[in-house]
Amino acid sequence: MSGSDIGQQLENQWNDAVKRLANKQWFETNWDVAAFVIFFTFIGLVLLLILLVLIRCFCCCCCDCDSQVGKRRYKHKVGVDNLALEP
Repeated sequence: MSGSDIGQQLENQWNDAVKRLANKQWFETNWDVAAFVIFFTFIGLVLLLILLVLIRCFCCCCCDCDSQVGKRRYKHKVGVDNLALEP
């Protein structure tokens, strides 16, 4: 492909996009709408999970001294051994 072919294709795509925006016809088919919804739902969920991780990290940093005390207290083994599993 030469540079003029690529330039012509980009110009054609740009003109097509401008026509769609002018006609308020953003999608060609219902499948385009479905793909758009699925894609942005996925992006929204990823952003939500990142936000939850950041909130969790900031909350743990603020309350770090209190949470470490509880973890140290329960390091010893709790419960009894199941001797029935011994050979």
